[in-house]
Amino acid sequence: MFSKILIANRGEIAVRVIKTCRRMGIKTVVVYSEADADSLGVEMADETVFIGPAPASESYLVQDKIIDACRQTGAQAVHPGFGFLSENASFAQRCADEGIVFIGPNPGAIRAMGDKIESKKFAEAAGVSCVPGHIGEIDDTAHAIRISEEIGYPVMIKASAGGGGKGIRVAHSRQDVEEGFPAVRSEAKSSFGDDRIFIEKFITSPRHIEIQVLGDKHGNVVHLFERECSIQRRNQKVIEEAPSPLLDETTRAAMGAQAVALARAVNYDSAGTVEFVAGQDKSFYFLEMNTRLQVEHPVTELITGLDLVEQMIRSAFGEAMAFGQKDLKINGWAIESRIYAEDPYRKFLPSIGRLVRYDPPVEGQHDGYIVRNDAGVREGDEISMFYDPMISKLCSWAPTRLAAVDGMGRALEDFHIEGLGHNIPFLAAVMDQERFRSGKLSTSYIVDEFPDGFTGTTPTALQTDILTAAGVAMHRMLTRRAGGSDRRDWVVFVGHDSRRVDVDEAGGVLTLYSEADDRTLTLEGVDWRPGKALFRGTLNGAAFTVSVAAAAEGFVIRHRAAKAKVLVLSPRSADLHGKLPEKKPADTSKMIISPMPGLVVSMDVEVGQTVREGEVVCVIEAMKMQNIIRAERDGVVKVVSAKGGDSVAADEVLVEFG
Repeated sequence: MFSKILIANRGEIAVRVIKTCRRMGIKTVVVYSEADADSLGVEMADETVFIGPAPASESYLVQDKIIDACRQTGAQAVHPGFGFLSENASFAQRCADEGIVFIGPNPGAIRAMGDKIESKKFAEAAGVSCVPGHIGEIDDTAHAIRISEEIGYPVMIKASAGGGGKGIRVAHSRQDVEEGFPAVRSEAKSSFGDDRIFIEKFITSPRHIEIQVLGDKHGNVVHLFERECSIQRRNQKVIEEAPSPLLDETTRAAMGAQAVALARAVNYDSAGTVEFVAGQDKSFYFLEMNTRLQVEHPVTELITGLDLVEQMIRSAFGEAMAFGQKDLKINGWAIESRIYAEDPYRKFLPSIGRLVRYDPPVEGQHDGYIVRNDAGVREGDEISMFYDPMISKLCSWAPTRLAAVDGMGRALEDFHIEGLGHNIPFLAAVMDQERFRSGKLSTSYIVDEFPDGFTGTTPTALQTDILTAAGVAMHRMLTRRAGGSDRRDWVVFVGHDSRRVDVDEAGGVLTLYSEADDRTLTLEGVDWRPGKALFRGTLNGAAFTVSVAAAAEGFVIRHRAAKAKVLVLSPRSADLHGKLPEKKPADTSKMIISPMPGLVVSMDVEVGQTVREGEVVCVIEAMKMQNIIRAERDGVVKVVSAKGGDSVAADEVLVEFG
């Protein structure tokens, strides 16, 4: 077995590979850029090598630097993780030429299937059913428009070397192609160093299902069943699960057999994924093959008991697979939620900054479910604008799908982050939706369910009870510390709604009685003290966790996606509170405000220009994604406060209208 492996990647996947190598007794080398000098992966590795500035094009994508790092450290093999050089056939060949083992498929397999355009040609020639489209490179915007109109809208504009949701746009019109094609080409160039683009038909209401395959250098290939990745936003997977709630055994076997046949045809000898677009009727079409480890591989590991990183290492070393297809079976259900540094309340725009608090749920066995959290960060780390905004991958496993969904909901409750925006409330909202719980998924799920964006959810009756009980318990604790008395009668405001409760406490159990609806709430097992951001307890026998923050008066409490200001007042104070006027927010209707910190790629308006609603005002790049900022109303530009090349902060005023 290898004695030393170099990891040509960063973040959580670097940490993930290190953990497997440690268990196998293999030493690790991690390369790092300026932005990652203090990262967890650098801390955990046995050796490290600095490879340059933060932009990936000057560090992680520079093959010479990776090869030199192998020479310096004596690493016998390179694990590329995902993204960066993981699907680069020339790099895999370069490693072979240098006598370094590439822990991934052979260069020929990467060339045949790793390139999205070539894989379409190969699959078509092999008789695999493919999504209709133009199998070839697109020259320029005019060519893209012509091809799109021949195929018929909507179409998907995709980077040939793309992956991870980067370099993809759905175009519903000529205007979408005119704006989307240059953006996709730019993203492809900056993210993958390859700006080739192709276009295919976008199938409405599809499901995204992928088959995990695994091969060795002795001709053995198996599939490890499927993952469903239909919950996507901007073509970026957000929630994945294994197995899929759509498939039956017959369809699963057919998809698995097709994936294995395709892998055998290219002599595939590592972990890879054959992706399909599936109809609600269980019809399916080959989409592409990812010749690398996938971000969502943990859910497959949880239902099969296999370590895919270990299998990749063993295959690269030349070992034969120790099991066959008949030895594999699905055990239980697993769900993965990607925790992103983004603000779901502001159309999911990237949110960079420091993790002032990072408190993930405890991994391992819980009551009826298992938690796994793959992360490459610690409290105090900074999420940089140079790389993907993923903070961690939170997974739950349980014997059944609904139990895994419930386990994920509880795990998300127990996950606390401060210092930047994050999507935990959104993920929790999805877990609570009846449509998701029933398994009625499609890649348009988020657009369907949140057409106006995410604004949180209104507290349910149960959540109102939880917020009420937590607010009363915290108020009583703070009142005692201040030397106040434990009065029994209180009025509790949850947002604008209020209820009068009588409170009693005995033996650490708090009882709240509401005469209006003749109900009693019993709160026990309270785990909170002033200053803590999470409040845990059991209400009427059911455990819960809420995040809490002090407000000017009262608390702001969030349970999953429901957040409200909670006030606990005496009846007299409650009467006076109801007479206070509401504060009106500042008027920003005549301003274009930067929704995120980032780099201004272009400023497309000037002072005195008349701008119509929907016109492009500027383009801002953050975390390798270009975001087009449009005017929300007609107006004449009065002030332009930024220009192309400027760095801007979130909420910075970019343009003002007269």
